[in-house]
Amino acid sequence: MKLKNILIAVRDTEKSAAFYRELFGLQVILDGGKNVILTEGLVLQERALWEETLKAPVIPKNHAAELYFEEPDIEAFARRLEAYPEPLQLATPLTELPWGKKLLRFYDPDGNLIEVGTPQEAAQEGGAYGY
Repeated sequence: MKLKNILIAVRDTEKSAAFYRELFGLQVILDGGKNVILTEGLVLQERALWEETLKAPVIPKNHAAELYFEEPDIEAFARRLEAYPEPLQLATPLTELPWGKKLLRFYDPDGNLIEVGTPQEAAQEGGAYGY
């Protein structure tokens, strides 16, 4: 078995696709309107469709999962994040861990938690997955 995609619920797939393109360089592979598949296996599905399918509300900022990205020049990424035209809420400011790994966490416009960290190669040995 192979994990193929990660799906997140969003209010507006077009706006969310633009967010992930502008900040992370992800591109649209398939645009199904209410379902959009991006590179790296990220799928965006309109919140209303997700709620209709599950018969349950979407709970933003539920802290049950996060999307994790790696960026060697995290300071430049932090500046891009600050310059993003829509205000974004930080969950964790730019932090350096004792072994040298740097990371920050923030919410996308729909309340999905995102972590961006420096690659393990850029940090000293710190344990599994760079932590």
